[in-house]
Amino acid sequence: MDARGVCWMFCLILLAHCAEQQTSTKKRNGKKDSTNSAAIEELKQQVNDIIQELNLLKEQQALQTVCLRGTKILGKCFLADPVKKNFHAASDDCIAKGGSLSTPVTGDENDQLYNYVRQSIGPEEHIWLGVNDMVTDGQWVDQSGSNVRFKNWETEITLQPDGGRTQNCAILSTTANGKWFDENCRAEKASVCEFNIV
Repeated sequence: MDARGVCWMFCLILLAHCAEQQTSTKKRNGKKDSTNSAAIEELKQQVNDIIQELNLLKEQQALQTVCLRGTKILGKCFLADPVKKNFHAASDDCIAKGGSLSTPVTGDENDQLYNYVRQSIGPEEHIWLGVNDMVTDGQWVDQSGSNVRFKNWETEITLQPDGGRTQNCAILSTTANGKWFDENCRAEKASVCEFNIV
């Protein structure tokens, strides 16, 4: 064999040796790769958990801010908005803030809401409630679509609700001591958003 052949043979042996080393390194690193993948997945999960915890803290801080500006009544925070809007705009504003239009579920809550409205908006104001009968006339539901269990309609003088198909949204009246009336949803009233804190 001439020098050229020896050189080629040496190059082939060297290439074969390098290829064998890479294969055995890949086999050894295969275990490391799977270990690294598991560690990376665990870190990703920890980051996601931290993000969820941070979002929860932000939500709690926002609710505390709402409670500081508004009032806390029976596990809810209420925040008055004296700007008069139609029912749908008022509802959309509350939803955008993370709440919903106030919907008292007990007589005590209704009384406290009535007092809060008198103090924060005024003694002769009406506010939208998160109660309507838009889908089926006479079937009053809250904003989740559930039937309203507690009702505080004014029944001594006007026999509310009496608006039929033209008045499908409920208001709480401060001039009638917190009694409810049905109203045209396009009318403009103040509102109070509620935020559950329990």
